[in-house]
Amino acid sequence: MKLVIPAVVASLALHAPPAAGQWVEAPGAGWIDLTLYHQDTRSAFQFDGEERDFFADGHAISSAVFVTVATGLLPGVDVWVQVPFQRLRFDDARSDRVRQGIGDTRTYLRVAPLRLLGSGFPLAVRAGVKVPVGDFAVDSEVIPLGDGQTDWEVMAEMGHSFYPVDAYANGWVGYRWRAADDETRRDFGDEVFFLGQVGGRRGAIGLQLILEAMESVTTPRFEGVLLPNAGRGLVQLTPRSLSE
Repeated sequence: MKLVIPAVVASLALHAPPAAGQWVEAPGAGWIDLTLYHQDTRSAFQFDGEERDFFADGHAISSAVFVTVATGLLPGVDVWVQVPFQRLRFDDARSDRVRQGIGDTRTYLRVAPLRLLGSGFPLAVRAGVKVPVGDFAVDSEVIPLGDGQTDWEVMAEMGHSFYPVDAYANGWVGYRWRAADDETRRDFGDEVFFLGQVGGRRGAIGLQLILEAMESVTTPRFEGVLLPNAGRGLVQLTPRSLSE
């Protein structure tokens, strides 16, 4: 059985967002988002795109809580911080393995450059870094909580509010530099990514529809060997519900 449940269970607005334009938070304004993920599966996708059962009756159960905090620093400038708490379990015919703790942490700085020039065009530029937290043991008996290496990202973001209707659309396109891990001799390769979403709210209940895509643009390298089939690709459509 495979079960994937993404759901935003709490979104606390510390200050009402602006009625239109790009949502760079005003100084002192911000929000907190709590997102839960759960996956229960006995299969995985292989390099050839086929889904196959895990070897030796394997069973993976993954749960994660992502806490994201955003706050405005200066007019046209805000900061985001995201911290995941994870519990990962993998059982098979040989043994049961469980690991839990804080995963890789992300920090972003977002700027609305045209707003600083007096323009209301809804464009923002966001740059950030994903930093590995804790050790990354290369051991078949240890489940890693992250990738063990640093990622740098930059993206262009646009958005629009349909005020007075309580609905919006926004999205971004960006580039991710995935730094090599000298300790494990792994280089995942760089990626391009895209996200587009629409959403709305009635009373305390909100809905979102999110389309995500990602594709490797450079060839991964492991132990000094180029592996063209190890590149990553993803297209995902996710409905989400929000409550306030």
